[in-house]
Amino acid sequence: MDCIGFILGRRTDVPVINTLHGRLDNPEHEFIFREYGGSPLVSISDAQRAAKPFANWVATVHHGIPAGLYDFSPRAGDYLLYIGRVSPEKKVESSIDIAMKAGIRLKIAAKVDRVDRGYFEACLRPHLKSRYVEFLGEVNDREKNELLGGALAFLHPVDWPEPFGLSMLEAMACGTPVVARRRGSIPEVVDHGVTGFVFERDEEAVRIVDGIRGGFSREGCRRRFEERFLQGRMAADYLMAYELVTGRCGSGWLKSAE
Repeated sequence: MDCIGFILGRRTDVPVINTLHGRLDNPEHEFIFREYGGSPLVSISDAQRAAKPFANWVATVHHGIPAGLYDFSPRAGDYLLYIGRVSPEKKVESSIDIAMKAGIRLKIAAKVDRVDRGYFEACLRPHLKSRYVEFLGEVNDREKNELLGGALAFLHPVDWPEPFGLSMLEAMACGTPVVARRRGSIPEVVDHGVTGFVFERDEEAVRIVDGIRGGFSREGCRRRFEERFLQGRMAADYLMAYELVTGRCGSGWLKSAE
């Protein structure tokens, strides 16, 4: 976690809020949160706060994206999709397992960092010869839009305390249901049965995918996305957080908190 915002915030009379985007349960975080305990913080999900409940949280602001950034696709395609990084905590091999057991093609559009090359070679490459798996590598925005819109479902089988998961919003914007493991913010972001489905074990996800093939309201998915995750709502939430902290600063709250 980059703590420069905490350091600079202590050295100015201008009110400062830090928005934290990553996981907060690593051992090295303990000192930072204790040392800068008075710094006002915004979380990107309520679940993100769980590791540091004592911190000075002033608001939770979910991510939002422009309504027209991704195109709504009313008709589902015939493949499953994984987009994101290839890493152990993303559990990409679960996406392969789910697709193969469901008998549906899986497209993987993912970046492989050098640190994760060993995981890729050991856990993913042996499956790339399967007729069910297609590895595309990294894709541009246009290609991502087409892939998301054409997918039957978007798989997000993470196995770490997911702080948010922006890619899930991108799928919802296209009307594509998210099938995600119950970790971190997932139940907070995914409206089960509306914008997607939350599962625990891969076997559950296989049954969910089979159900999606039987019918899913992509229109309802897009509608709920517009209700919850547009950029205008995000901006309004941040303004409320800024006004809250500015008011507290005016009464000496920041100084007394530190």
